[in-house]
Amino acid sequence: MWRKLADSNLRKLDKPGVYSDGGGLYLRVRDGGSKQWIFIYRRGAVRRELGLGGYGQGTAPVSLKLAREKADAIRDKLARGLDPTVESKKLRVVTFKHCMEELLAAKQGEWKNDKHRQQYEMTLREYAASLHDLPVAEIAMGDVKACLLPHWTERPETASRTRQRIEAVIDYGIAHGWRRDANPARWKGLLDKVLPKRRKLTRGHHAALAYGQAPAMMAKLRESSGVAARAVEFLTLTAARSGEVRGATFDEIDVAARTWTVPPERMKAGREHVVPLCDRALQIVEAMRQRAVDGYLFPGGVEGRPVSETAMTKALRLASPDDSATLHGMRSAFRDWAGDETEHEREIAEMALAHAVGDEVELAYRRGTALEKRRRLMEDWSAFCAGART
Repeated sequence: MWRKLADSNLRKLDKPGVYSDGGGLYLRVRDGGSKQWIFIYRRGAVRRELGLGGYGQGTAPVSLKLAREKADAIRDKLARGLDPTVESKKLRVVTFKHCMEELLAAKQGEWKNDKHRQQYEMTLREYAASLHDLPVAEIAMGDVKACLLPHWTERPETASRTRQRIEAVIDYGIAHGWRRDANPARWKGLLDKVLPKRRKLTRGHHAALAYGQAPAMMAKLRESSGVAARAVEFLTLTAARSGEVRGATFDEIDVAARTWTVPPERMKAGREHVVPLCDRALQIVEAMRQRAVDGYLFPGGVEGRPVSETAMTKALRLASPDDSATLHGMRSAFRDWAGDETEHEREIAEMALAHAVGDEVELAYRRGTALEKRRRLMEDWSAFCAGART
């Protein structure tokens, strides 16, 4: 029979001995009157005794009620086949932030450039902050939705990239066995059912100058002697991205071949891109060579750094009839002009923008002739920008 002891008689016990409460719980009374709770059990032929604390003494006295709770916990472990003498290990809780930090560390050698790394980290650290402290095993679709929703309509492209990166972090947790359920950040068949339909990107994402205004803008740029103005002019004539132009070096220019070779690490697609240079682009190269202070084609105000994107944007807007025009939008202006005003092949215009056209076999086959076709296209564009009719 259990629960043999009662508080009313425990205080009166003073005879040395061991008094049973039942079920392995005992109160030991020693000479001098001190009292300790013990739990006695057997495993095979081995007798074991666990101390549960003193009764009515010390800084942490154990009452009869508490002693019984401790005894119940021991019996539960014994019933499960566990060793009550071994402290149960706390389960490791792996958070989203833990997975995020490990993923970022693992990707250190994959970044195309420092800007890409900063953007990837920023979206996870700032836009996904509400997920950081959640156990990766317990994140639900509602948590991801709540994280993305404030940015979904205001900055759709950034929100979409954030979702992809959240999905990558959770996939990292799944791969390491820290989560067993499916990925709640998956788009198709999951988040696409609960988030508003994404707006498709248009030229409004990068405000584009109407190509008919390009000649006036280029004429205005030529009135300036600044490095940023030359960089914007070169960007327009080559239909290149701002990062490609800003990082351009004299070593990449082949004056004899009249080409500029952009290395893979500075290209969005990660492939080398050879750009044919028109007469005006080569004139800009030679003019900048006379002013060279380092290897950059367009040096910045700080030694060892190229011209900044901010300086180039300012130069563009000072020269442009449209003060909302962007550097990236000049690529759209070029593409619209090529499609609307010329008979150059669509594929050639796309290749001039470094867009992949066709499969690998087709690309390899066309590589030789495409450069010369692109050269004629860029010469026509240069003539148009100089005010000539198409």
